[in-house]
Amino acid sequence: MDTRKRVNDALKQAMKDKASERLATLRLINAAIKDREIAARGTSDEGEIADSEILAILGKMTKQRTESARAYEEGGRLDLAERELSEIEVIQEFLPKQLDDTQITDAIKNAVAETGAASIRDMGKVMAALKAKFTGQMDFGKVGTLVKDQLCTSGGC
Repeated sequence: MDTRKRVNDALKQAMKDKASERLATLRLINAAIKDREIAARGTSDEGEIADSEILAILGKMTKQRTESARAYEEGGRLDLAERELSEIEVIQEFLPKQLDDTQITDAIKNAVAETGAASIRDMGKVMAALKAKFTGQMDFGKVGTLVKDQLCTSGGC
């Protein structure tokens, strides 16, 4: 079942259950997906976006809420931080299982080997290969430094 259908089914169930907080988060997810579709309509003929793009949207939403929760905690607004964290839980239901550190390291090594990356100049190729396979399963902000380290240790710096 694709992610869009899972979100819509969860939205309908939240309406039936009268779960207002969950419903609000699901509506935010739906709105973000529709915004991306509207933006895509102007550039292509397709009306729907790919599942990988939806996963990227969800990953971005999670990251935004994590940063907001941290800011609220620092500002002493624990009630708002708690709300952000509960939204993260709802969003993560639709994301694939996150890879652990060992799996990320293995994925980077495989991507470097597959792309034939030899120097830091090939970092874009490696990141593109990782994004194609692991969208939503790893934080690419953190992975970028790991890829850079991998390419530098193989003598490409």
